[in-house]
Amino acid sequence: MPSSRRTAAGVAALSAAAALVALTPTGAAAHGAVFNPVSRIAACFAEGPESPDSQVCKDLVSDSGTQPLYDWNEVNIANADGNHKAVIPDGKLCSANREKYRALDWARTDWAATPVKPGPYDFRIRATAAHSGTMTMYVTKDGFDPTQPLKWSDLDATPAAVHHTTRTATDGYYAFTGNLPERTGRHVVYMVWQRNDSPEAFYSCSDVTFGTAAAAPTAATAAKAEAPTEAELAAGAELSTVSHAGHGGDELPPALSAEASAAPASPLPMALAGAGALAAFGAGSLLLGRRRGSSAPSAPSGS
Repeated sequence: MPSSRRTAAGVAALSAAAALVALTPTGAAAHGAVFNPVSRIAACFAEGPESPDSQVCKDLVSDSGTQPLYDWNEVNIANADGNHKAVIPDGKLCSANREKYRALDWARTDWAATPVKPGPYDFRIRATAAHSGTMTMYVTKDGFDPTQPLKWSDLDATPAAVHHTTRTATDGYYAFTGNLPERTGRHVVYMVWQRNDSPEAFYSCSDVTFGTAAAAPTAATAAKAEAPTEAELAAGAELSTVSHAGHGGDELPPALSAEASAAPASPLPMALAGAGALAAFGAGSLLLGRRRGSSAPSAPSGS
């Protein structure tokens, strides 16, 4: 083969190897949950996945194990693309129709609830990976029955807040003010966070109580609504099965930078990257060997 063709073949091999590395898939990603009013999954995580305090969180662990709580920031659908009602059926809103999080759909009145009142309200969402998109906060309609599974028709058509997110979350949080409607008793605040740079979307259910009853919870609702502390998040991070790597420029909070550079949860990306490196090395060695062979003196012909 002429040297020019050998060179072209070597370059092609190197390019293919580089492409293999570039196309290596990243681990699953997780991105956040509502901390004010605290979401069901965040409240149970704050109680401690291994030994939760409230009966509903104990039942969640008995039903689904502790992993959903350690993966508190993963309630998402990768290809929602704004078609939320089409991909999530009635009764499955809190879990985003994911079997892993099915317990979040339980229509129970002992989920920890945040006391609220009508008027301005400061929402606070803990974002473990910031994304450009839109957060829409809905409140259930007047007359909502918390003992029945949450349906799309239960949500007030007028959102309590609409917030456009950027790829930067200050100190790891999105914070914005909305307006809670006139309500009494127990309700649900439902978040839909749709990215605009990806079809991926995230969902969250937070239980709230309007009115004076919120100040004096009954025995059935005695669990205190508390969001996880940063220390608790850090302590549970190593047991999470999700990764924040590979977001195409999405900025991570400083506290999560080390996690973002950690090894992927699956060995496949590492294996493919290694294969790409070996292919590149092999192609280069082959090319170098052929060049040396072509420049060596010819063997003497027999007499």
